[in-house]
Order: sequence, then structure tokens, then C-alpha cells
Amino acid sequence: MSSPGAVAGPFGALREQLLDAAAAFAGAPASLSEILAGLVDDVDRALREELEIFPVCHHSPASALAMARRLREKRPQVVYLELCEDLRPLLGELRNCRLPVALQAFATELDGFPPGSGPLSVVAPITEASAEYQVIAYALETPGVELVLVDRSADHVFQWLPKDEDAAEEEQPEHGEDAALHGDAVGIEIGDLRPRFAELEAHLLHHGKVRHWSEWWDQYVERPLLDADHDTYRQVMVLIGSLFRRLAPERGDRLARDEERERHMWTRIREHLSTSGADPERCLYVCGAFHAASRVEEFGLAGSGTYAITPRTGTRWLYGLIPSSHSAIEAQFGLASGSVSIAAATWAKAVSRGGVQPYRLEGQPGQAKTKRTRAKETGPETPRPVADRLSGFLSKPPELGGLDEAELLGWCVNLVRLARRNGYLASTADAIAVYETSILLASMRDRARPTPYDFQDAAVTCIEKDVVPGRRDVRHLCEILLGGDRIGQVGYDAMPPLARDVYDRLEPLGLDLHKRTVQRALMNLDADPHLAPCSHLLWMLRYLLPEGAVRPIMGTRRLGERSIQESWDLSLGQHQRSVIELGYQGVTVEQVLERRLRDAVRHPRATAATALEAVEDSIVFLGSRRFTDELGARAVELLSAERTVDDAPEVLRRIRRLLAHYRAAEPELPAWCEAFVTTGYAQYCTLLPTAFVAEDTGVRQVGAMLGFLFSMEGLALSLGCERAQLELAVQQSHPRTPAKVALLWAAHTQLGLLSIAALRERCDELLANPLVLPSFPLYISGFVQALESVPSLTPFVVELISKAFARLPDAVLLPWLPRLITTLREQARELVPVLVREAGRTFPAGLAELDAWVPPWSGRTAAPAAAGGPVAVAGGPVAELLRAHPGACDAVASLLGCEGGWLTEEPAAHAEAVALLARHPETALAVAGLVAPTG
Repeated sequence: MSSPGAVAGPFGALREQLLDAAAAFAGAPASLSEILAGLVDDVDRALREELEIFPVCHHSPASALAMARRLREKRPQVVYLELCEDLRPLLGELRNCRLPVALQAFATELDGFPPGSGPLSVVAPITEASAEYQVIAYALETPGVELVLVDRSADHVFQWLPKDEDAAEEEQPEHGEDAALHGDAVGIEIGDLRPRFAELEAHLLHHGKVRHWSEWWDQYVERPLLDADHDTYRQVMVLIGSLFRRLAPERGDRLARDEERERHMWTRIREHLSTSGADPERCLYVCGAFHAASRVEEFGLAGSGTYAITPRTGTRWLYGLIPSSHSAIEAQFGLASGSVSIAAATWAKAVSRGGVQPYRLEGQPGQAKTKRTRAKETGPETPRPVADRLSGFLSKPPELGGLDEAELLGWCVNLVRLARRNGYLASTADAIAVYETSILLASMRDRARPTPYDFQDAAVTCIEKDVVPGRRDVRHLCEILLGGDRIGQVGYDAMPPLARDVYDRLEPLGLDLHKRTVQRALMNLDADPHLAPCSHLLWMLRYLLPEGAVRPIMGTRRLGERSIQESWDLSLGQHQRSVIELGYQGVTVEQVLERRLRDAVRHPRATAATALEAVEDSIVFLGSRRFTDELGARAVELLSAERTVDDAPEVLRRIRRLLAHYRAAEPELPAWCEAFVTTGYAQYCTLLPTAFVAEDTGVRQVGAMLGFLFSMEGLALSLGCERAQLELAVQQSHPRTPAKVALLWAAHTQLGLLSIAALRERCDELLANPLVLPSFPLYISGFVQALESVPSLTPFVVELISKAFARLPDAVLLPWLPRLITTLREQARELVPVLVREAGRTFPAGLAELDAWVPPWSGRTAAPAAAGGPVAVAGGPVAELLRAHPGACDAVASLLGCEGGWLTEEPAAHAEAVALLARHPETALAVAGLVAPTG
């Protein structure tokens, strides 16, 4: 377990106490004794190392304070930091940013990784209340100090990830909308101190009377170490790291990856010391407490292991800074909601209390200007003998510090004010209740004073109850009160060239686009033509950025259309990360857009429809004829290689629009358009018989194929295609489903193989057959789909539907009507308005004309009505009978309210023509003389 020399060391008494406790309380004393003795050995080993190891915890105020104290005391000349070694050039750009921000490595062009695994992204968030920021600020602001990052590179991060990791993800707490600032990037952190033994964490939470790990850490580690001296801090942190390491499960790859990282870091440290000749006494190694208790052979400057660092892949990595936030850090690393904000508040309170002066980067936004002092030159620090501080720390009871009544009262009063502002009916009584409940909860949980977590629970109990009147609940209000979800910002000078170019080109709008609020941009492009480039850039950004970054309120951008006035809602400040990541893909927005379009048409799953969409976007946004022709040629290749017609409706819609654009804008069609038409004509003629009988090919797709063939027929024939190919394809088609049969009949009609009269006769036979009536809506759906290819059938389809409504009895029509409506909605939604317009032209516009209306397909004509007078009726026995006995007609007319009298005599037929001939008989006599015999 331990050597005799180790037992006699400074921790010998503590080791004996732990072994006696293990023998007294453990059922299997050998295992427990080994663990407890190993903890003390790990602490002794880390403290005896020649190179000083400084253990830290991620985003811990206690670690940051201890780091600041130690840096001012030791003044190291070389600091080794556990951070990806290839992120070192980014650290100087932190001066131009407002924390928190994240260092990012990004790769889209992969070489050496599995296809389809990109893009790859690694982020390392930096907050002010973190030890790594203190190290970075000290190294950058102190002349003569060298900062060396020793952790594996971003490339190695993904090299070492398991290919098929089956470990289930832990259930993470819910976070706000700003928690997605890191996206799905892999997070790199210093000091991941959380038990990897689930039973241990549950045991600690239960006996600590807390809900989650962040609260346990704050109560039992963070606050006791805030004012601890350097030796006590180091020994406690190494002890905790050793405990979590020894109780970590051996299964899985996580521990193996951690040990690989430790070998890499110690190898890099020894390499730097050998090449630079630095004195280890003037160096400092900052790493996570988990790694400080490492047991690999390469540990220490005298490590015996020889580790060979594997080379990087050929992947091209890009580096930059992206904005981060407290909620994004909590979401990515599994911390409790609000824990980073509470840590920031603890840090601010400790700094304001005095006792330590933290390091800050000069000129950083949001930082007060501080007087820069030159560091004193100090010689090597005299090594102090290692003394046991653990025994006193572990045996000392918690300090019974007095209650900070002013702070707690301020929290309660300000929370009530904030709650009233957000719709809660809170009052002074609620502030008193929160105050007393916070003290009560702290006492029940064995705490010397209420913590922010106690205050949160008391506020939820006393104020929120069961109803949340607004968007923010009381727990969220407490987080806002304690500092809020601080969101960082990357400065202009730290952005990639593309992002700076975007802000420069949008400067004429006169808006502060760095703000995180939504801003409205109004543009009158006729009155202010200098804003046209801004409009063009905004439309490209709308295509490239996520939804909501730039949102048009008024205005459109399509083929052949340009807006006169436009209105935009801009929130580039909230989507700064997306704008920055565009800079990893190119130097200008146009270059990124061209690359996106080219990648879209070269994708293995690209289709002719996606290529035509890319062509349209290229015309609208880029206006490069050469690039558009390249995309069009790719569309021809994809169309000729397709063996299905699933995208036929989309292909037809887009090629029609592109042909109309070129015919209106250019003197002749591009070569790729002509090739696309001829290729599509031949392709669809070949696939048409199969599509008619294939069960997985819908009516809509077959109708679109026929629409392409018939609407492009004139152009295709002029380019050398033969109509016989289409006729053979139609005659070889033998569909079985009713809708496709209707489509085939429509095609026969268009080709002249079937007359309208014969088609009407077939449909009348179907309508008269009771066995066909349930499937008759499918025939109608097929005819409606045929309107895409044979628009001249529109009157016939209106006639067919009218006959169905007129001839079918109610017992058949009423159950049949819902099926007809659903069939048309599912299969011919966009063609129904065509039928409605044709019906409006066919049927009478008012009820007055309905009685005399005769359907045009009946072959009869309506009787003419005299304008402004009674209807003329022909003579005969019926008319003579009614005139002889008018009483019955008069009685009916009085009941119906009809006005008017009886005609005294039948008006002469063609009275106007007779009167005209009577006034001018010369013409009639001359005609009679020509046609009548002489005499």
C-alpha cells in the first residue's frame, strides 16, 4: 500500500488515522485501507514534485482567487496550462472581447476522419471567475512570462473520441434559449471535478441535503476554500481529485482518455524544459485536480515512461472566438442552472471584499482601467517544507460566521421589486417571508448562513406558489438578481475578415448591429439607391444564417423581382457566433454562398430539383453566368442519372420558371437549358410506362411528367427530339389505378388518339355504373392532375364534376362528397383554383339567370328573353286556353307578387328588321330582282 518512507512523511499521522478508521468501520478493511492510504499517497506525491502543480476546478471562484494569490507570490516565468496547444495564438484576442467568450477550433474540410462526421468544433469557454483567465491575463500582461499550452490539440480531441460510445447521456437540467451559443461543439474544460461513480454522487447529495452537484460543491468545497492559504488549498484539491479518481469506474474509455491526456501534457512539459532551459523552480503547472493525482508512468519531471505523441491528421483547422454565456457553459458541462451566475457573484463579492488583486487584460471591454505596475524581479522561491494541512482542515468544524443581514435583506427587497415588475402580486410581507424562510432552510440543511441556493428555494416557496404570470419564473428572477445570464461578445478586431466585412457593408444602415436587441431597418431603394448593396447582402445573409438572424418584414427577392421598399428585423448581435463561423468558410459572403451552392449540387444525395434550386439561387444572389452554367450542367447530369420520378413536380415547377426568366431577360436560352429539356424529354419518355404501373409512384409525379413532356414538347422538337418517342411511351402505358387511367385518357386526348366526345362517353359509362361510383373521385383526381399537362381539359373536368352532382342520388352523393374533397386536397391542391375559375366562367353569375341557363355540354340553347318587358311566348292551343281563362294565372301571379298584364297580341317576330326594310325597301327589291325570275 505505501512504503515505510512514505509513512514517516509529513502525512504519516493522517495516514495512520485513516487506516485505524478503515479497520474500525469497514467490513472489508483491506479495500478501504488501500483507498484511504492511496489518497494520502497521491497528495504527498503531488506536493513533492519538483515542478509545482496547481490543481484547479473549472469556473471556480476559489480556484481563481487562489491562482491570483499564488501568481503574485511566486511570479513564475513559465506557466504550463491545461488547454489545447493549438489554441495559443487566440489568447491575445481576448483583449478585444467581453467575457464570457469561448476559444474555438473549427473544421469542415476533413482529412483522416470518417466521411460525413463534420463539421468538427471544439470550444473552451473562458469566464472572469476562472483560474485559467487569471493565468492568461498574468502571462499576457507581465513582460518576460511565457505561457505554454500543453493539452492535446483539437485534432487529437476527435482522434481519441470513441467511434461507437454506447454510454447513455445523463439527464441534463433545462436551460434558457441562450444555452445554444456553443451549438453541438465538444467542450474543453480545466478541472472536471465531478464524481464518476453515480452511487457516490447520490450519497453525497443525500447526506449534504442538496439537490444537485453544483450546490454540494459550493457548500462543502467552494466556500471553505475561498480564504484558505495556498498549502491548504493545494492539499484539499489534490485530495478531492484523488478521491474521484480512485472511485471512478474502470469500464469505459473516459479514464483511458484522461490518462492519455496526462501522458501528453507531461511529455510536452519535459520537451519545453529541455529546449528552453527554464528553471523548474520558476515554473508553474496549472491543471485540473483530477489530473494532479495522476498515476501514469510519465508523471513528474522524473517520470520513467516514454510516450510518443501521434501526428495530426491532414484536416485543416480554423480558429477563432465565439460569444459564450453562463447558460451555455451550464448546458454544455452539465451544471445546474444558475450555478455559473452564482459563481460570478461569489467572485465579485470576494474581490470587492479585498485581500487579493486579480489580474485583468488591459483594455478589455467592460473592465475598469487599472494602473499597470511593473512586476518586481524576484529570485527563485525558497522551497518550504511540506506540512500537513489536511488534518486540520478535515477535523475543523465549519466557521459559525455571522449572518450577512444587509446582503440577505437586499436580495429579498430587490427580488420583490423585480417580481412585481414581472407580474407577481408580491409585497413587503413576501420579502419578510423570503428572509425568514432562507434562514430556516439554511438551519435545516446545517449551514452557517443562507446560500444563494437557499434564497432561491425560499423565494420559490413564498412568491411563486402555483402560478407564473409571465415568461420568467421566480427561480429565473433569482438568477437575474444574482448577476443574470451574462452573455459575452467578440470584439470587432477579434472577428475573422468575413464578419468584419459584413459589419462594414451594413454600416450605411446606421444601426448598432453589435447590440443583442432586434433592430428594424427601413430602406427605400428608389430614394436611397446607395442602400441597394445592403439589401443584397441581407438577402444573402438570410440564405446563409439561421432563421431569425435577419428576417424580412416587407420585400421579396425572386427571379425577375426587385423590391422598391424593404423592411428588416436584424438581430446579428444574438447570432454573432453564426456570423463568425461563416468566416471559417470563406473570406466574403459571396464566396461562402458559392461554396454552399457547389457543395449542394455535388452532394451524394443531390437531385435535379436541388440543382435547379441552386441555379435559381445563383441567378438571384450571385449573378455569375459562368457559375450558373456550371450548376446547370450539373443539373443535366443529375437528371440523366435519376431512375425515379419523385421530384418531377419540383423539376417541372423550377424549369418552367427558369425558362420564363431566360426568355424575358436574355436573347437566347443557355446551352444547359436546352440540354436539360432534351434530356428530360428523353428521360421521362423512357420512365413513363414504368411510372404508370409502379405502385410507389404517385399520381402527382406522373402528372408532372406528362406536364413536362407536353409543355416542353415544342422546344424539345425544335432541338431535335422526336414526337414518336412520346407517342410510343403513351401507347405502352397500361395503368391499373383509376387516377392514372384518367391521366392516360387525358394524354390520349392531347395526342389526338381520343376525341372529347369519346372521352365524354367513357366517363358517362363510369358514372352510370354503380360498381365504379366509390372510385369515381379518383378518376376526377386524375383528370385534375392532367390539367398540368392538358389545360384544355378544364371545361371538361368542370362538366364531369357537374354531372356527378346532378345525376347521383343523395344516398350516393352525400357519402361520396367527403371522399372527393379529401382526394382533391391531398392530390391536386394547387390545381383546384383553376377549376374554380373555370366554373365561375361556366355557371351563371346570379340567380336571375339560373332558370334560363342551359349547360353548354347539353347541346341545347336557351330561349331569349325580351329586355325590359314580358317574355314573348309562341302561339298555340295552350296560349289560347290561358287567354280564354285568365283567372287562374292572375290568382297565381297575385300569390307570387308578380306585377304586369296580359299581352293583347303576340309581338311580331323580328319587328326591328321588318321596320327597317319598310323604311328602306330599295335594297330588298334589288335582291329580289337578282334572285327572282323576270316577269
